[in-house]
Amino acid sequence: MSESAPGRHQWQWIYRHPVAVRVTHWVNVVCLVFLLGSGLAIFNAHPSLYWGNIATFDRPLVRLEAVAEGGKPIGRTTVFGVAFTTTGFLGLSRDGEGQLVRRGFPSWATIPSYQDLSTGRRWHFVFAWLFGINGAIYLAYTLASGHARDLVPARTQWRTIGRTVWDHLRLRFPHGPEARGYNVLQRASYFGIAFIVLPVLILAGLAMSPGWDAAFPWLPQLFGGRQSARTVHFICAGLVTLFAVVHVLMVLVSGVWNNLRSMITGRYRIEAE
Repeated sequence: MSESAPGRHQWQWIYRHPVAVRVTHWVNVVCLVFLLGSGLAIFNAHPSLYWGNIATFDRPLVRLEAVAEGGKPIGRTTVFGVAFTTTGFLGLSRDGEGQLVRRGFPSWATIPSYQDLSTGRRWHFVFAWLFGINGAIYLAYTLASGHARDLVPARTQWRTIGRTVWDHLRLRFPHGPEARGYNVLQRASYFGIAFIVLPVLILAGLAMSPGWDAAFPWLPQLFGGRQSARTVHFICAGLVTLFAVVHVLMVLVSGVWNNLRSMITGRYRIEAE
């Protein structure tokens, strides 16, 4: 279907996103918000990361803390032995009443906003199972329908990756027939997140579970120990967050209403050929 007006572009409507993709997408959005917030609340109970099977408290890879400097507290973040002052955000931030408190991540970033490990774990586990089930449904659909092919960059697309990156940096996006499907950057990022980062994130999360460790003793050793699994889980969560931020920015600058409409109704508007 197309529509036009004198002196204007002629538009064509295409059906871009099937129902299964749209439903699982929005379920993922809700799950990821609660998983990230509750995950940061869990992390705040011990805001440090290590490598190996045990926590080497004197040699953390990353540590968020509040320390005294010059007679007053400051927030400090240490990454591989290099310290940064992060007062007001990491290590030391203000609570809902405006008081400075010792916290790894600030209250506005965690679920719940107050420090409560057990509540954070409950939220995390509920949405982790929902996220896993939703992911299994999406995976089954992509394999059965052939949608997985839409997420794998074609050989011809790899030849244009330099131009595609340059176009994105200049905020120039595909129009017309080129907008019918995902470009090479979209395919590579979607495939990497859906089929590499998220499975590793889930496996690392399971490796931290005593129940799963008892049933599958080899699981923590896939990552070199439970503390390594915790670090990998945190890194993967950071990659997912980075992907989500970039994804939202691209939606905003490439046509927010057109993109949102396609993910709600499935219908996407492009310039007619």
